[in-house]
Amino acid sequence: MAATEPLSQVSGFGLRHEILSGLETLAQSVSTMAPSTTPVATIPLVCALAGNGTWLAYVLATGAVFLVAWCVSRFAKYSASPGSLYTYACKTLPPPLSAAAAWSLLLAYVATGSSVIGGFYHYANILLHDASRRPLSTTSLAIFVTAISMAIAWRDVKISARLMLWIEAASLTAIFAVVILVLFRHGAHLDVEQLRLSGMTGSGLRLGLVLALFSYVGFESATTLGTEARDPLRTIPRAVLQSAIFSGLIFVVCAYAEVLGFRSAGLDLSSSPAPMHVLASVGGVPALGVLIDVGALVSLFAGTLACITAAARVLLLMAHNGLAHASLRATHVRNATPSRAILVTGIAAVLPVVVLAIRGASGLDVYGWLGALATYGFIVTYALVSISLPRYLRELGVLHPGSQTIPALAFLAMLFALAGNLYPIPEGPYGKLPLIYLAYLALGMIWFFASAKSRRVAPSGG
Repeated sequence: MAATEPLSQVSGFGLRHEILSGLETLAQSVSTMAPSTTPVATIPLVCALAGNGTWLAYVLATGAVFLVAWCVSRFAKYSASPGSLYTYACKTLPPPLSAAAAWSLLLAYVATGSSVIGGFYHYANILLHDASRRPLSTTSLAIFVTAISMAIAWRDVKISARLMLWIEAASLTAIFAVVILVLFRHGAHLDVEQLRLSGMTGSGLRLGLVLALFSYVGFESATTLGTEARDPLRTIPRAVLQSAIFSGLIFVVCAYAEVLGFRSAGLDLSSSPAPMHVLASVGGVPALGVLIDVGALVSLFAGTLACITAAARVLLLMAHNGLAHASLRATHVRNATPSRAILVTGIAAVLPVVVLAIRGASGLDVYGWLGALATYGFIVTYALVSISLPRYLRELGVLHPGSQTIPALAFLAMLFALAGNLYPIPEGPYGKLPLIYLAYLALGMIWFFASAKSRRVAPSGG
């Protein structure tokens, strides 16, 4: 058996050591994905592209994500660090590529945080409008949810994990209750139109598959708790695989049930602003629709908290390795949290949302635009980590044929997803996102090469 890295090597970042249980570690990945938001926000967008193939898009997306999850779990079995996938890339890739992975992953977590902040103010105003007909300022709502998330992340990672766990559990329970009722009302008959993929086109499925991948991004964020998780070399790989499989099952079932439920109601899922309201009525429990919207709102808050938690830890290690300003290495003396990194990533997440909100962008537009931007960062990082795994395992002496085949398939799946994002060139704001990502990455690489002149950039810990 190959020797694993001593935990003493990964506990010197000023963070608390082994304080999170396996369930609390799993909560980090689950909350970053914010699975409760997929049935209410992402599945309708996928349906607009894939139609009756929406469930198939999620089956294929689950398969691709599982391949990446397997690669990540193999790294996590032998290494634990707050740097997450960045640390894994550092182990075998040339420094410029590992720096690209670091900057891409940081953008991915921050932009995902921005995306769910936009979703938060969208659903907050839906609920406020239904209750009082007086929606609040979108800017105020965005700043509010970010400030609360930063305060909790600053205070105690254990409180954060527990809160995120209970939020997602309650929200998913309500969603599944509606889904089961819809399926029960339909009886034992299968939806033939969905199974035959009636009206689905190849291009629609391809684009729907790319969008479906956004539902899964962040499944690996438990790896950012490498120092704080209890028995990390066992609990983190398990959390990564569990989050990918668990979320995939939920999304496939919800996709099938939502298309079925809307067809039964004679309505269009792709244009519904609040799909779970309709499904709750189809299931005979309209009151659950409001409860699910509340759950989605709270889940979006949990997603904001999880993204700031993950991004701050990646930025912390980047600072230790010379990829960010040295002042960001600091951790809070009493709370043992990366306080300055939390402040920076929190501001970075809310700033574009505030700008877009002032310019009149809707919450769903912000959710879609910044979520798509985050997907570029995740896809590039997933691809780099997957392709670097065989060399790492070879150096440990644990390489076997499957350890070469699965990473290659994962890498190809991410290339396909990237190509699906780039061609054909999307219209409107989505067409500008690749340029924004490339400009951001270029700035990160300029910092890398400039700092490399004064000090050799080398991974620390993990």
